[in-house]
Amino acid sequence: QVQLVESGGGLVQAGDSLRLSCAASGRTFSNYIMTWFRQAPGKEREFVGGISRGGGTTSYTNSVKGRFTISRDNAKNTMYLQMDSLKPEDTAVYYCAATTSYISSRPVEYDYWGQGTQVTVSS
Repeated sequence: QVQLVESGGGLVQAGDSLRLSCAASGRTFSNYIMTWFRQAPGKEREFVGGISRGGGTTSYTNSVKGRFTISRDNAKNTMYLQMDSLKPEDTAVYYCAATTSYISSRPVEYDYWGQGTQVTVSS
């Protein structure tokens, strides 16, 4: 079992920055591909981006490329999502997820999920 806890969400204005954290406990963090998803009210859960086990490979959805950066610190069992130039359409609950397979945009591929942290961007 892997337990995931997100933190760092909040209310910001358009153009601001925010950094989310995902702290993991349980099994060996470095064994897992880690990913961020988000879900806005009335919408399906959406892939934001993911990072490989060692952190050398990242993948992002087009709408956040150039604005969001995913990183991880395996010594601290933590993944991060640096969000810059935030837009109102980034408003959602952000979830981190873990899998042992590969970076996938499909939520069904992920074995473990956090409870989510709310990000609200006002215009």
